[in-house]
Amino acid sequence: MHLLKTTASALLLLLILPLAACADDSHLVIKSANGDHPFTVEVVDTPSGRAKGLMFRTALAPDAGMLFDFHEIRPVSFWMQNTLIPLDMLFVTHEGKVANIHVNARPQDPTSIPSDGPVEFVLEIPGGRSVELGIAAGDTVVHDRITGAK
Repeated sequence: MHLLKTTASALLLLLILPLAACADDSHLVIKSANGDHPFTVEVVDTPSGRAKGLMFRTALAPDAGMLFDFHEIRPVSFWMQNTLIPLDMLFVTHEGKVANIHVNARPQDPTSIPSDGPVEFVLEIPGGRSVELGIAAGDTVVHDRITGAK
């Protein structure tokens, strides 16, 4: 009987592991008053990844972005030093609500761009894109890492 349980557990593990390996962190949706806006994002969640961000990139597709996961709720600030393209920065709470948006952050600008309070995530998308899509503070960001927005 014990051997049967062990074998069944091993088989179940073999079935689940490939599914976990296929988990896709790249899909994100912003739900706004005028509809859902899907984005393909890169997720950065380490200090070195967050420090580099989108620096030195020369282009970003209209439906692409980078999601910064801080793993804790706190005030954050960003700057555009060594960033070559304009970006919109959406500061997102643990619950997935957009707290504030900084539109069209200027390339190469070392000025600090802060959140309007504690957040857990920052989503960077192409500059001006939030205005084009009608995305505003209070909208919801849905992503597998944002537990409150599911």
